[in-house]
Amino acid sequence: MSATPVPAGPETAAAVSGADREAHWLAHTYRPDEVNLTVRGVVAGMLIGATMCLSNLYVFFKTGWSIGVTLTACILAFGSFQLLHALRLIKRPLGALENNALSTVASGAGYMTGGGNMAAFGALLMITTVRPDGYAMIAWFGVIAALGVFAAIPIKRQLINQEGLAFPTGTATAETINSLHSAAAGGGGGKVVWLAGSAVFAAVLTWFRDALHWMPSMIPLPLTLAGRALAEWTLYFKAEVVLIGAGALMNFRTGWSLLLGGLLTYAVLGPALLAHGIITTVSYKAVVAWTLWPGAAILVSSGLTSFALDYQSIARSFTGLTAVFRKKSAAETESGIDAVECPEWWFPVGFVLLAPIVTGLMVWLFQIPLWAGLIAVPLAVVMGFVAARVTGETDVTPTKALGPVTQLIYGVITPGNLSGNIMSANVTGGIGLHAADLLTTLKTGWLLGAKPRHQFYAQLFGVLAGAAIVVPAFRLILPDPSVLGSEAWPAPSCVVWAGVSQSFAGGIGALPDSAKTAIIVGLALGVALVLFEKFAPKKLRPLMPSPAGLGIAMVLPGSNSIAMFLGAAAAELMRRRMPALAEKTVVPVASGLIAGESLMGILIAALVVTGVLAK
Repeated sequence: MSATPVPAGPETAAAVSGADREAHWLAHTYRPDEVNLTVRGVVAGMLIGATMCLSNLYVFFKTGWSIGVTLTACILAFGSFQLLHALRLIKRPLGALENNALSTVASGAGYMTGGGNMAAFGALLMITTVRPDGYAMIAWFGVIAALGVFAAIPIKRQLINQEGLAFPTGTATAETINSLHSAAAGGGGGKVVWLAGSAVFAAVLTWFRDALHWMPSMIPLPLTLAGRALAEWTLYFKAEVVLIGAGALMNFRTGWSLLLGGLLTYAVLGPALLAHGIITTVSYKAVVAWTLWPGAAILVSSGLTSFALDYQSIARSFTGLTAVFRKKSAAETESGIDAVECPEWWFPVGFVLLAPIVTGLMVWLFQIPLWAGLIAVPLAVVMGFVAARVTGETDVTPTKALGPVTQLIYGVITPGNLSGNIMSANVTGGIGLHAADLLTTLKTGWLLGAKPRHQFYAQLFGVLAGAAIVVPAFRLILPDPSVLGSEAWPAPSCVVWAGVSQSFAGGIGALPDSAKTAIIVGLALGVALVLFEKFAPKKLRPLMPSPAGLGIAMVLPGSNSIAMFLGAAAAELMRRRMPALAEKTVVPVASGLIAGESLMGILIAALVVTGVLAK
């Protein structure tokens, strides 16, 4: 008979540690008799993950963010299986642990846009003539992600079993799955309805706007700035609910920082650049060609400063790694946990099998010297261990720091190699993200009593599905990569990666003096904001802008920043005034708006490519 599921949140075994903690989990939380990974769960997880990969791809090139997958996936899976069971198309409803495994598959696929994958691929297409073969890129993304999955194995027991790191998204997903599948909760169906309703609304609105052209795509403001209409400065209301949904999933500080950054860029810096003759036309591309530099500087310096300030976490990650190689105590050996966890020898075997493939692809696709390629994978795995711990403690995977560090290293050892500079950072970011992603879902499984080995298999199924879908989907949505960096497809992360690569590979000597000054100011501002956030009194910290929001806003159209701020403000207002309703609706509604518009946008793009619809 299986154990009764424990509520997610503060762990029942928090008072014990080490082997005692694992023994407590085996006795009181582990549910060995319940179904975990199933064929139908893998198939459904791949379909949901592929769908969310498409959605994330659309959102990423609009906003620069990849939206969380697991929470939306578990709600969508629950609702889909409830409907199929009600229609008597399946005999057995979805179980909680089956949902957990399904969501792990979906997460592996849906996050294929993150970890620098699409930022690197987009940047590569923006600044070089390299056009890698599609099948080769599928292999590239898939192998990097799989190596990240294997990299999670040697540190899982240390970070989750032994230390009990929070992994906030993993904990929240466990709470959601418990709520959905608990007969007493009674709130699961409501979340599904909210998600489905908002998705249908967004899809219909997008069809009317982009396919039938029955409604405008923008609402201009009847004001002028420096003798030009605000719309020319990209300051207007955008009729894209995907941006409002993305904003609602951010914290409010990031939301208002985006608005501040957008106004600073287009209402202050833009007119000043025009007045001093630094730009001669008023357009998104003209302004961003200059503001890219301070924006990228803020992002890089803030990321690296946060990374450096977390030196204790970095040190602990190496301490935790050495624990893998120590001799196990008698208590650990007798606990029975070894029969449940992934064997630790899987990691070296996976590394030996996959590292040569990654290295070979680096040499073949991006002309990276063999010796430099041989450095990249071990470096990326070590950084992946660090990224996993930082994610466990803060819920933020530090790809904004890991990517530039790698770009700097390769800018020094392979000067002038733009494609190699970008894609070596892709290795670091991809391995780090997928290691952290698997550990996040393993945290969910730990709280629910799931089988870790099944989740490992599930993640591998997911990354295979994501790699297979992301490259052809990119070509479908953006058949002409020259639109990247335009007002329609701002691709801010691609713009930043391309700019950083150009700086590290070729130097910044060719930039105008004003841009060099802006870079210095941006670097100092990024450092200052992080230091203030770290050391200022707690009551003052929310008053300082988020460096991530401020930096990204400098490479986004102002209209995007406005829309995301409105979403963040609406969500924050609901959390303060109607917290119970906000808990039930904010995540499902925001996720539905994102899914509905992005998937309909992809469908419309496909119909245009095939000639069914006119542009």
